[in-house]
Amino acid sequence: MPKNIRYTLLSLRDILVSAGPFALLALGLLVLAYWWLDPNPPKHVTLATGPAQSAYAEFGKRYAERMARQGIELRLIPSEGSSENLTWLREGKVDLGFVQGGSGETGSSGAAGESGLESLGSLFVEPVWLFYRTESARKVSPDATLNMLPQLKGLRVNVGTTGSGVPSLMDKLFEANHVDPAGIRISRLSQTPATVAFLGGELDALVFASAPESLMVQMLLQTPGVKLMDFAQSEAYARRFAFLTPVTLPRGVVDLAENVPAQDVHLIASTTTLLAAEHVHPAVLQLLSQASLELHGSSGWFNRAREFPNTANTEFTVAPEAERTIKGGVPLMQRYLPFSLANLMERMWLALGIIIAVLLPLSRIVPPLYEFRIRSRVFRWYGQLREIEERVGSANEGSEDLLQELNQLESRVEKISVPLSYTDELYALRNHIELVRHRLQRA
Repeated sequence: MPKNIRYTLLSLRDILVSAGPFALLALGLLVLAYWWLDPNPPKHVTLATGPAQSAYAEFGKRYAERMARQGIELRLIPSEGSSENLTWLREGKVDLGFVQGGSGETGSSGAAGESGLESLGSLFVEPVWLFYRTESARKVSPDATLNMLPQLKGLRVNVGTTGSGVPSLMDKLFEANHVDPAGIRISRLSQTPATVAFLGGELDALVFASAPESLMVQMLLQTPGVKLMDFAQSEAYARRFAFLTPVTLPRGVVDLAENVPAQDVHLIASTTTLLAAEHVHPAVLQLLSQASLELHGSSGWFNRAREFPNTANTEFTVAPEAERTIKGGVPLMQRYLPFSLANLMERMWLALGIIIAVLLPLSRIVPPLYEFRIRSRVFRWYGQLREIEERVGSANEGSEDLLQELNQLESRVEKISVPLSYTDELYALRNHIELVRHRLQRA
């Protein structure tokens, strides 16, 4: 091997050995930071949606498609609706769930936050859709038009299953209107059986609380002989109930050509949020929040573009990842790098900064340690050389014996290899050996 290459490799080896403890410490800190931050999200999470063909179910499929692009399986768990989703979240049966405003036991964000749930912001509004048959309305109204809840007395009304959250909402509305539920023939069928019974004439009215994307809502809005109740007191409802907001279904928004609906319809609505359990990985929350920008950011029947998602009108604490995404959009690195790499860098950069701040002072030890390691190859022979020199002139030792020891020392020194920058010290040692030899010869 050429000498230049040999000396270079020797120097590199010494550098690596000297910096070894420092490198091991840095690696240990990185492993500890990686374990503590846990930057990689799990491969699957569960989402409680709602009944088949509901808006929750449709949005769940769209979220699952977008999460699959990042290699995460979003398992959709059908449910009866908002109330059941909230119960499952509190019991730890699912990781995520769509929850309607007003479903919680409290309206204060602080108290609701104690349950260990975080919100990804308000995603869309869910109007209360009260559909009624025109022929049934004639029994209580001469013009076959219903616009107040007391007009439902004596009619057959389906308010949905208990798990949907609509029955408890309707109980509050009936109480506010001084309507005794016993005076209404209430049923609690799920959406599909209730719709079949309604179209078959077995029910007079249906109550849904769903986004307009629901297939049932879309179909009933265009069914002949079926009308949508206009909540003429929508503003008053919003003032009485903090989780409700007045919305208007514009004239012709369903079908411009057929002018459906024929006039503006006033409705009351609650906002829906996506709740997450506290153990859900922050990267999953970030991905879901980014998907919500795409799914709910466009204009709709009840909102303008980029009005949703937002951090208003939510009963639960908004997750920091969701708040950053809603306000700032997709992070810069994720726009140009794969999510896995960008997520790792975003979550590790602070830890890397702390590690660098700790290691920088310690790194000053490496050059002195390297220098000590190289010079010790030379200096450790000075002890033996000094001992030989001190024995010169001793009556108990002959010069021949000392010369033999000195020659053995010199042969060992000649085999020492040091980087070129330290050869002056090696030659200095050899000169000192020669000085001792001359002294022995004179003696």
